[in-house]
Amino acid sequence: MSLTVPVGSDHQLARLLQIGIVLEEVVEARASKHARDSGADLTEDVRAMLEDAAEESADHRDRLEDLVAELDADTVAYEEIEALVEAQYESDEDFDGVLYDQLCNEETAYKFYDDLIEAVEASDVEFGIDRDRLLDTLAAIREEEAEGVEEVTELMEERR
Repeated sequence: MSLTVPVGSDHQLARLLQIGIVLEEVVEARASKHARDSGADLTEDVRAMLEDAAEESADHRDRLEDLVAELDADTVAYEEIEALVEAQYESDEDFDGVLYDQLCNEETAYKFYDDLIEAVEASDVEFGIDRDRLLDTLAAIREEEAEGVEEVTELMEERR
């Protein structure tokens, strides 16, 4: 499924929103893992940023799940994604590695939502959910991701 073409159906929209849910679950799991497992290497401001990022991702996931529910599609349970991340993702727990990982997560999410908004706007399909509400929700999440990129970048600059 590509974001280079307009979204063509409710089914395709639901699958793209589910990709966003999985993306948020991975970001949440990674941020939580870093905050929990990085020990004394993290400053309080970095730990707080990671905890906020995990909470924000959970909120984004809930908002996306609400949209998917209107399209009558199932989602992937967070616990399944968290277990997958724990089993397959070995985080770099030094300070710079944690910040770099979080920056990559925030940038990836921002780009995904930016592309999804563009694909929805290019579509002339009438979806099973209100287009304005869909776009408003996605734009708000994208803006929060942009703010996350800025926050991580500022922390990285302070570190130099």
